[in-house]
Amino acid sequence: MQVIFRVDASLQIGTGHVMRCLTLATDLRAKGAECQFICSEYPGNLIAYIRSNGFTVHTLAVSTPGGAPSFLQPLEGNIVGPVHSHWLATSQEEDAEKCASILDNLEIDWLVVDHYALDSRWELRLEEHCRSLMVIDDLADRSHHCDLLLDQTFGRHPEDYKPLIPANCTLLCGSQYALLRPEFAALRPYSLERRKSPQFKQLLITMGGVDMDNATGLVLGALKSSSLPTQCRIIVVMGANAPWLYEVCQQAELMPWPTSVKVGVSNMAQLMADSDLAISAAGATSWERCCLGLPSILVVVAENQRLVGRNLDLFGAALQIGTAEIDGELLSERIGIVEKKIKSMSDASANVTSGRGSALVLHYLMGGAYER
Repeated sequence: MQVIFRVDASLQIGTGHVMRCLTLATDLRAKGAECQFICSEYPGNLIAYIRSNGFTVHTLAVSTPGGAPSFLQPLEGNIVGPVHSHWLATSQEEDAEKCASILDNLEIDWLVVDHYALDSRWELRLEEHCRSLMVIDDLADRSHHCDLLLDQTFGRHPEDYKPLIPANCTLLCGSQYALLRPEFAALRPYSLERRKSPQFKQLLITMGGVDMDNATGLVLGALKSSSLPTQCRIIVVMGANAPWLYEVCQQAELMPWPTSVKVGVSNMAQLMADSDLAISAAGATSWERCCLGLPSILVVVAENQRLVGRNLDLFGAALQIGTAEIDGELLSERIGIVEKKIKSMSDASANVTSGRGSALVLHYLMGGAYER
């Protein structure tokens, strides 16, 4: 079985799309599939990291005339195509042609695309180069031409996609399909057991692999005047490409509580399982925290995170705030609420996903032949 992923990471896009595709690719490889990637060479890409995990990556060169990469800024005025068209440094048509030239030499069973800037026009151009096509999406804001569509958002309804896909497309909607690495499900029993006697000794701060707008620094600054318990320690996790890494490290040294900054960690599941509260972006790592029953204060750092933050807040698994709201008084209030409701928030989080979504998705990709 041959599978190829079209996905990008960058300082603007972040790392979440690549990381969830890597999770799926790793599980597919464990069942005998051969997986490859097609990625653009944007600043902040994860091409080297994908290769370090043993996968072939076909690269798409990015031309930036005059040194000004226009794809870093949203388009103004009337937008033709997806709202996130600026995440692509070229047109969909040109990107499709480049990908087609790569796929011409391959026998592809599944082409998997995870990219907010690509829609049905790109997919229609590539359908003749693969037996089946899968889309991973979170937005339900554009048309798709695919055989299988996954949206792992908690509270997402299939009806949101019905007008956007072919009638014969299989829809996998909801956080039960969240693509999490196996260590999260493996640590779930340990994490949930330690939360039966709630405590508040470790705070985890993680704003994504890039954190372009330095939400991490805003949170640390606000915490200095908050009512965080005196016995608490703080762990900050950042990506190696995070542009504010140096400044955050300097801030950490001045915090009233022991604060460590960890970069490019490989034990995120363990860090989450050992933490009692997370202040985090409302992105894809929300499902990792929920799997481990970790209560969260969610910071909405991008428009596409609002649905996640709102639904988890309404469900009682998290408390949502915006970046403009971050200050010491607000965080003190939210931390106080978590301390009073920590057990119920943990229980609600654990009911969002079991961490075995990848197994469910593989069942469809492999024709029902896969069982974990």
